[in-house]
Amino acid sequence: MSKILVTGSNGQLGNEIRVIAQSSNNTFEFTDVAELDITKPEAIEDFLQNKSFDYMINCAAYTAVDKAETDIEFATLLNSKAPEFLAQACNKHSIKFIQISTDYVFDGKNYKPYVETDVVSPQSVYGKTKLDGENAALQANSHTMVIRTSWLYSTFGNNFVKTMIRLGNERDTLGVIFDQVGTPTYAADLAQSIVTIIDSIESKNNEFISGIYHFSNEGACSWYDFAKEIHNIAHIQCHVNPIETKDYPTPAARPHYSILNKAKIKTNYNIQIPHWKKSLEICIAQL
Repeated sequence: MSKILVTGSNGQLGNEIRVIAQSSNNTFEFTDVAELDITKPEAIEDFLQNKSFDYMINCAAYTAVDKAETDIEFATLLNSKAPEFLAQACNKHSIKFIQISTDYVFDGKNYKPYVETDVVSPQSVYGKTKLDGENAALQANSHTMVIRTSWLYSTFGNNFVKTMIRLGNERDTLGVIFDQVGTPTYAADLAQSIVTIIDSIESKNNEFISGIYHFSNEGACSWYDFAKEIHNIAHIQCHVNPIETKDYPTPAARPHYSILNKAKIKTNYNIQIPHWKKSLEICIAQL
């Protein structure tokens, strides 16, 4: 049984970990900014005093991708500096640190699924600040695991699945981008895999192997394909038109290709990953 601290627990991933915690043998403590301001090293140190944790999972992030282009200072504080502060504190208190990152660290110009050692070249403030957070955490604590994920959605919070269901019920037609390809990731699957990794380390004496890992659901699609499948599963009659990125300009550049190779996490921790369509069915059934 492990003692696990979850920061940023009011987001999609944090809330999915809350669900798993209800039936887990591990002991969880969930915090968000009201309980712990992770942008202040002294607040982190005060919080950890007289407490004992085996793992910390940082789910907190500045995820407003377009807004980050102008809100650079706060995005940097939350995505770059906070992981460094947390990793430093974990190092001091002998806590293993798990940092959640993103496919936006890549430029999206690859032609095959990205492996963890591929060259990173973020094209947005969001991607750059998340990459800086990865590097800072890995440098601050040798017991750090970075998990990059993509296209996260959940029954919690705001996300593409909920938006497509809402718009599909409100409109007769929609335009959705078809020239950006990646993999939708059900936050519940990522949450379960993180807890499974921790359980495998503690119960099977597996090693905590630090470094960078990729996790998304299996398969690949465009945002257009994703939207079509959402409407299909939800029985929504809405005509979806494929559009190009150039026809829907945004302040932040998105990777055109961001499929992640998951061989490393599957091999090291024997993780079983569902196909994105199957997980989407489960999520929409709950919605």
